[in-house]
Amino acid sequence: MLANYLPVLIFLAVATGLAVVLLTAGTLIGRSQARFGDDRDKLSPYECGFEAFEDTRAKFDVRYYLVAILFIVFDLEIAFLFPWAVALKDIGTPGLVAMGLFLFILVVGFVSRMEKGALEWD
Repeated sequence: MLANYLPVLIFLAVATGLAVVLLTAGTLIGRSQARFGDDRDKLSPYECGFEAFEDTRAKFDVRYYLVAILFIVFDLEIAFLFPWAVALKDIGTPGLVAMGLFLFILVVGFVSRMEKGALEWD
């Protein structure tokens, strides 16, 4: 019975050993690099080039999240069109009608969100 699990145990031992070696090497190399002095360039802001105007933990407007969620929803829905287009010959008219209904529901949902102002930033 142990022979069945031997490859898994060897894999776990090798993975654990490799993780320990890499973490130890990173720690040792990181400490040796830190001895070369304080580097102000490493501590300076690098993404935009200037100091932040306000606290970086400021809350985002809720509309940002609404737009992001709507983008994800509609992007995933559009992803369903690719397999449907590939299999259109096999699924025939019932598949065409089903996708038409699906797209109609998608457009109705999009129009209702537009009417509620979910995509407006003002």
